[in-house]
Amino acid sequence: MSNYIFGRVLTAMVTPFNGDGSVNYGVAEKLADHLVNNGSDGLVICGTTGESPALESDEKYQLLKVVKNAVGDRAKIVMGTGSNSTQKAITETKKASQIGIDGSLQVVPYYNKPPQEGLYQHFGAIARSCPDVPIMLYNIPGRTGKNLEAETTAQLAQDFDNIVAVKEASADLDQTAKINRIAPPNFLIYSGEDFLTLPMMTVGCVGVVSVASHLVGKQMQMMIQSYEKGDNFQAQKIQKQLYPLFKVLFCNTNPIPVKYALQLQGWDIGGFRLPLCNLPPHQQKEVEEVLNNLELIEKSQDSY
Repeated sequence: MSNYIFGRVLTAMVTPFNGDGSVNYGVAEKLADHLVNNGSDGLVICGTTGESPALESDEKYQLLKVVKNAVGDRAKIVMGTGSNSTQKAITETKKASQIGIDGSLQVVPYYNKPPQEGLYQHFGAIARSCPDVPIMLYNIPGRTGKNLEAETTAQLAQDFDNIVAVKEASADLDQTAKINRIAPPNFLIYSGEDFLTLPMMTVGCVGVVSVASHLVGKQMQMMIQSYEKGDNFQAQKIQKQLYPLFKVLFCNTNPIPVKYALQLQGWDIGGFRLPLCNLPPHQQKEVEEVLNNLELIEKSQDSY
C-alpha cells in the first residue's frame, strides 16, 4: 500500500444478496478477501455501488463487522455514513466509528440541494462531531443534483483537519485541477470515475474509488504505478486496454452491470433491491462480450 492514508485503489464494493433479498454476509466476506488479494488497498462499503439507500442501518453495521473480520489490517475500510440529514450522518458516523473504520465517505446531501454555505456547514458539523474520523467528501452531482464547488472543498480541507480527501465524481477535470491548486498540499483527490483516473492524475488525483477493480484491481494498480514512475506509455496502454470495460460497466445504472459481470465470473452475488433491477438482455450481451475480450471469464469456475 502507498503512503497515502487510504491507498491508491479503493474498491467501491457491491453488497451481495441472498435469493430472499437479505444481505449475503458470507459472500461479502469472501468478496472482500478476494478484492484485497487482487489489487485493492482499501474497500468502500455502503456507498453507491453497495446500494446504500436500500440498506437498513443494522445491515450496514453488520456488513462492516464482516468485512473488517475478512480483511483485518491488510486494507483500509471506508464506510459510507453520509446522509441528506446532517444529524443522521453524525449519528451513523459515530456508530461506525465505535465499530471501527479507517474513514467515512460523506456524500453531498441529495434532494435538499443546499447552497454552498449549507454544504460547508453540513460537512463542518460532521467533522466537528467526529473529530477522530478521517473524512472523504463525495461529490457526485449526477446523483445528488448539487455540485460541491472547488472553493467549498478547499475551505473545508483548510478548516477541518479530519477532512482529508474528496472522491471527485463530477467528471470535471478543471474542477479537479482547481481543488489541487487551492486546497492544502496534503489534501487527497480520488477519481470517482474509472475511465478518468489517468487523466485526473495529470491534474493532481492520487488514486481511484473504483468499480472496475472488482474485476481488474491488479491492472488498475499497475496503471497508477506506471504513471507515478513516469512510464506514461505503459499507463496509457493499460488505459486503452481497459477503456471498453470502464464504459460497459456504466452502460446502465451502477451497480447493475458490475453485479452481472461478477455473476459471469461465478460469484453468487445475488440480485438487487428495488428500485434497481436486472440488466436487460442486450446489455448483458455487451458486458459478456467485453469480459470475454479481456479474458475475464474462465471457461470453468466453481461458484464462490
